[in-house]
Amino acid sequence: MNIFRSERKSFTEIGKIYFWTATIHKWINLLEPESKKDILIESLSYLSFQGVVDVFGFVIMPNHVHIIWRMNKMNGKEKPFGSFLKYTAHEFKKTISSKELSKFSVQRSNKGFEFWQRDSLSIELFSPEVAYQKLGYIHLNPMAKNWSLVTDPCDYAYSSAGFYETGNSKFPFLKHLGEEF
Repeated sequence: MNIFRSERKSFTEIGKIYFWTATIHKWINLLEPESKKDILIESLSYLSFQGVVDVFGFVIMPNHVHIIWRMNKMNGKEKPFGSFLKYTAHEFKKTISSKELSKFSVQRSNKGFEFWQRDSLSIELFSPEVAYQKLGYIHLNPMAKNWSLVTDPCDYAYSSAGFYETGNSKFPFLKHLGEEF
């Protein structure tokens, strides 16, 4: 094992709040169309309304997603992030062409396709300062030089930025981070 290699960790504990990032396999821009982003929103909404997670912030970018959430309980035998990844992958497979599907082909004994990279990142948010720093980061992500998707974070439709700026949200599953610290 190379001690200098930085590996992302997806370890989470029930009841703690995390900044969590998942990336599409090979950094492919699978999430560019709204229809693919809506699959992620549907999963977050379902898990939230089932009481499995509390979602405090998110941004869905063309090839990755950042979420600030708390895992409240297992979803059956799975951790909530596992359910999120599995459900969205199944939905992606149903909605893409054979040609596009071939980009996600893998030779694994348990699956033939991989939509999400296996190195999701979890960082526990142990203080309000750290939590708000990560929230600011995800809200500014669409404005980053390499994306330049919007000029104002509130203009990006697949983000919680508008919720924090105006108090209104088209995402009823969102909870305010300020109520947690």
